[in-house]
Amino acid sequence: AAADWLVAEGFTSRERLAVHGGSNGGLLMGAAITQRPDLAPAVWCAVPLLDMIRFPQFLIARLWTDEYGDPDVAEEFAWLHAYSPYHRVVDGTAYPAVLFTTAEGDTRVDPCHARKMAALLTQAGAGQEDQPILLLQHGRAGHGVGKPAAMRVAEGADVLAFFTWQLDLDEVLAP
Repeated sequence: AAADWLVAEGFTSRERLAVHGGSNGGLLMGAAITQRPDLAPAVWCAVPLLDMIRFPQFLIARLWTDEYGDPDVAEEFAWLHAYSPYHRVVDGTAYPAVLFTTAEGDTRVDPCHARKMAALLTQAGAGQEDQPILLLQHGRAGHGVGKPAAMRVAEGADVLAFFTWQLDLDEVLAP
């Protein structure tokens, strides 16, 4: 709704809109990608939780079933499956360009979520040259907190380059 409002009110155009979310916000980005692939042409999805059926099998996520629901309970499985981004990918859909970022040392959200989703979107036909599906995995980093400053700066540069490329901002930013 917020993205649609920004476009409707003339603050931006759909072609110049980028969205970002990390951790729980990464889950939101996954839902946006699969439920509203037309929402924005570029998405940065950081350290995301995306497979809502298998999430309790990884790391500390088994402790999150009170918050998200338990896929081992039939009723909860049904609504988890209904919105699980990983399970809503449809072959042949024109998905936006996505930059997934994750880290090998993430002890909260297993990096397998970003890896699996990037692979599935690519297999489904997304990730063409003009709308790539990219995965940036940091070594020796965690869920975000405690990343060395140099790594945060490098990631920021990568994200800005991705958005500049996907939103065709070269002409806007040229001197």
